[in-house]
Amino acid sequence: MTPWPKLERGPLVPQVEAMLRERLRSGEWPAGTKIPSEATLASQIAVGRSSIREAVLLLCRDGLLEARHGSGTFVTGAERTVEDVAGLMRRARLLEVYEVRRSLEVEAARLAAHRAPAESLGALRALLDRRRSLGDDPARFVAVDLDFHDAVVGLSGNVILSELFTHARPVIENALVDRITHDGPLIDTADAHDALVDALERHDEEAAIAATVANLEETIRALRAE
Repeated sequence: MTPWPKLERGPLVPQVEAMLRERLRSGEWPAGTKIPSEATLASQIAVGRSSIREAVLLLCRDGLLEARHGSGTFVTGAERTVEDVAGLMRRARLLEVYEVRRSLEVEAARLAAHRAPAESLGALRALLDRRRSLGDDPARFVAVDLDFHDAVVGLSGNVILSELFTHARPVIENALVDRITHDGPLIDTADAHDALVDALERHDEEAAIAATVANLEETIRALRAE
């Protein structure tokens, strides 16, 4: 076993955490193995057991170690990189955005199916045509996609829903562009968008709701599964 480095003056827990983290990085403690007991580590490193306990808790919080009651503490895998954490944050933020969108847009679609005049649907179909042509440009694609959804919300005839969407749009737009730029395209929901316009044309509230849920829920499930 590699000798433990000598402790320096100063707080002990950060030093112990760094030592344990280095053992994990070096592969000396491979994934799935049980690390030495708290008492053994305290003796080897020449610190109190409380310092070992706190350092291990920090590594458990980072997902590098797992404490199993009655069995000991085990190595779970490689440390997350900054890029991994950033990706997790993007997914978490986008998931929250989609949960809010679902609440707002489902009701807007229901009302739009009841209230939208037939002459307004040509503009919606034109936006869908533009949306299809901008798949390689994340910022423009998202802008046109949200123009479409903004128009549907507007057709609901509910001023408060429209105001809510207007205020939420910058957050939605930034989250979508950031996700697509870093992690690639979202799930293709073009069929759900077409189905929504068809439902509005028929004044079919249930179909409009189903199309809106199909558009948003598939992405929500994918984000939760990642």
